[in-house]
Amino acid sequence: MSAVNVQLGQFLTILLLAIALGMDAFSLGIGLGLKGIRLSDILKISAVIAVFHIIMPLMGMFAGHYASTLLGSVAAVTGGGLLIILGGHMIYSSLRGETASSFDHRSAWGLTVFSLMVSIDSFSVGISMGLFASDIVLTILLFGAVGGVMSVLGLLLGRKIGYWVGEYGEAFGGIILLAFGIKFLM
Repeated sequence: MSAVNVQLGQFLTILLLAIALGMDAFSLGIGLGLKGIRLSDILKISAVIAVFHIIMPLMGMFAGHYASTLLGSVAAVTGGGLLIILGGHMIYSSLRGETASSFDHRSAWGLTVFSLMVSIDSFSVGISMGLFASDIVLTILLFGAVGGVMSVLGLLLGRKIGYWVGEYGEAFGGIILLAFGIKFLM
């Protein structure tokens, strides 16, 4: 019975991390959706974001796994510290009100830059996850699925309502990452 609880706990932890990371896709999706966006563009952008939410943490996990073999017992402190720094940066950015610069989301370059922008923090979290030897397949599938779904929701919501939700979404994601970083340090 305890093995099931451990697996459920790991799944919920990874799901919450995926939601926290998806908040960037959600909040920036709202901002982009406010400009007016076609449904076909929403699907294309969300699919690319989902792929980036798979590739970036996977690269980070491999880097983190390599670093954990070099660092040994320092790995937990390093991973927790990275999550705290990343969560704090997300909260700070949301309080400063930084917004994405305007670009053409229909061009390959604009789509790549936007997807990289909302997925870059997944690399850092991937490093932390690699340090803790988490389930790679489960992690990248959840990160990709949640990132894609949250970008669809953000883009659709951006078409419908105001800009204020985006700022709170990024702050909420930062708080979750900060909390997990503190938990890893204890």
